[in-house]
Amino acid sequence: MGKLALPTIQIAGGRIIDPSRDSDEIGDLWISRGHILPTGASYEEAEIVIDARGLIVCPGLIDVHVHLREPGNEEDETIATGAAAALAGGVTSVACMPNTIPPIDSQAAAEFVVLQGQRARQANVYPVGAVSKGRKGEELASLGQLVAGGAVAFTDDGAPVASAALMRRALEYSKMFDRVIMQHCQVPELTVGGVMNEGFESMRLGLAGMPDAAEDIMVARDIRLAEITRGRLHIQHISTARSVELVREGKRRGVKVTAEACPHHFTLTDERLRTFDSNYKMNPPLRTWSDVEAVIGGLKDGTIEILATDHAPHAPEKKMRELDLAPFGVIGLETLVPIVATYLVDPGHLSWPEAIRKLTINPAQLLGIPKGTLKPGADADVTLIDPTARWTIDPSRFRSRSRNCPFAGWEVRGRAHTVIVCGEVRYTLGGIVQQAGALVAS
Repeated sequence: MGKLALPTIQIAGGRIIDPSRDSDEIGDLWISRGHILPTGASYEEAEIVIDARGLIVCPGLIDVHVHLREPGNEEDETIATGAAAALAGGVTSVACMPNTIPPIDSQAAAEFVVLQGQRARQANVYPVGAVSKGRKGEELASLGQLVAGGAVAFTDDGAPVASAALMRRALEYSKMFDRVIMQHCQVPELTVGGVMNEGFESMRLGLAGMPDAAEDIMVARDIRLAEITRGRLHIQHISTARSVELVREGKRRGVKVTAEACPHHFTLTDERLRTFDSNYKMNPPLRTWSDVEAVIGGLKDGTIEILATDHAPHAPEKKMRELDLAPFGVIGLETLVPIVATYLVDPGHLSWPEAIRKLTINPAQLLGIPKGTLKPGADADVTLIDPTARWTIDPSRFRSRSRNCPFAGWEVRGRAHTVIVCGEVRYTLGGIVQQAGALVAS
């Protein structure tokens, strides 16, 4: 049985922002057979017309740091529910981390993720392979087999690659496949038993701390290793002022280092833990206001070129445990757009084109995937954003299976309106209705 023909779609009158072409203009975007059509040409009547007046039309957003928990912890999230949550957040492609049970450290494990993503028919799902076998940090995983299985990058995320020798080999071998090593930068010996950032607040609350030096030391080590190997290094969820400066210094020396920032690290501080609410417990932990300012500064000057969520779902019963026993992590896919809009764009830290660049073409180039652009002929992954929508974040209405959101109850602005993946409308906030012989997104 053949595939159903994809409809011709006209996205009419929107503000089309495509950082891959440095374009920002009002106009129509046409899609046919799953691909972007050239602009300026005239086409026959569309089967689906989307009124995009007042909306931003941009390449589908890409999140390079997502935990989907399948296989092994499906009570927290599945590939299907996580990919659905991604669509609700305007994200058309996710790179899922390998800290599953068993981990993504083999070709078969990577192929399983690809297959489950295809079955879900939600957002595109790309597996990230483990650096080490079993994520134990002892022996290099079969990187070539992981690439054959579909892996777009490598990381032991959830745990750092503590061995400098193993990290050096990983950076060297990954060059053969033109893949980036993504690193959770943290010296394990300095964070054992830690619950939150080490500082005044941890002392005040009597909680074991995780010093910022644990991140800084690992970032410095890995940048130096990337320098001597000429490998590609990506710093995940950067959270300290010194780490931001180390990345800035590394870039000046020509090191192939990139970094990502998460919404919770440019909006929240360790003072939130005064409530002992485990929804503010994540790793790396919330830091101080000076660290928040440094992360924002890194986003503004381009030191940090990617925005990601570190979407880390946990079933409610797990997060309801005592703070020292509750797992690290918060969800973020469905709040990415409003937090970026409200706390980066609205205050003037980033313009919409700058923010969208960090959510589209920059992540696509990091992973080496053919996404993040509206160039003619490109895959028709498109996100429509309502930049003026005002709403209250309510995790009980999320598509994610988990509810561990640190932004619950926040009044925000900006929201994903309609999401198209491979030329197919897969999510719309207003629904698709029949009108005047054409399907119209409202």
